[in-house]
Amino acid sequence: MEERMTEEINESADIENSIIEPLESEESDIEDSELDEETELISPDQAEAADSDDEVLETPYGDQTPDQEQTESPQENMDSRLRGNDNDSDENTLTLESVVEAVLFSSDEPLTTTRLANIVEATTKQVREYIDNLNKKYEENNNAFRIEQIAGGYQMLTLSRYNHWLKQLLRVRSESKLSPAALETLAIIAYKQPVIRADIEAIRGVAVGEVIRSLSYKGLVKIVGRAEVLGRPMLYGTTKKFLEVFGLNTLKDLPKIEELKKPPN
Repeated sequence: MEERMTEEINESADIENSIIEPLESEESDIEDSELDEETELISPDQAEAADSDDEVLETPYGDQTPDQEQTESPQENMDSRLRGNDNDSDENTLTLESVVEAVLFSSDEPLTTTRLANIVEATTKQVREYIDNLNKKYEENNNAFRIEQIAGGYQMLTLSRYNHWLKQLLRVRSESKLSPAALETLAIIAYKQPVIRADIEAIRGVAVGEVIRSLSYKGLVKIVGRAEVLGRPMLYGTTKKFLEVFGLNTLKDLPKIEELKKPPN
């Protein structure tokens, strides 16, 4: 009896194994076929792209990220321009000092330190230092010119000791010529400003209406206000052009009246 039951159990186990083994074989075949299909769907280019994903991508910024990219300051930009071409020799290398010199040499009017600083992209303190250094070089080299303060700015001017030769070269424009009457009137306005026409006429003893009009036309005199007296007459004063024409920085540089007195015969 027991032997019979053992045989039946063995037979049922053999039946189950015979059923399971084909099923497992079929599942394995299905999985292998799916893998083969997926492999066939991937092209060689896609395979290379997939392999490249593991590599470190090279960015246009080199070793730096966009956030780490350094930007040049205005001073660095100026320095790079001053360095110029790599083929230039050291003797031809530009400096801020030489740029200041070039700008002043080319200007036909006084330039303030602020304007110079904006042009050469430097500070006003640096500009003043460059001008001092340039004047020292001019003096050491015995040059015929200096950088002088005129009308609140700086301008390159020839030294006065060369006037004798320059007068033979330069021709004074007719509109810039001043008559003795115009010079007297202008002198009164310069020293007495702001001044009304009546006071000028009282000093000169003649009418000065036409003379003042001529000086205004030449840009040497302007109306600076009105006097707080009866009739509120116009007040006259000198202009910035007056300082430029006579080579003055401010009105304080005007010669003292005592210095203008005629020497005794």
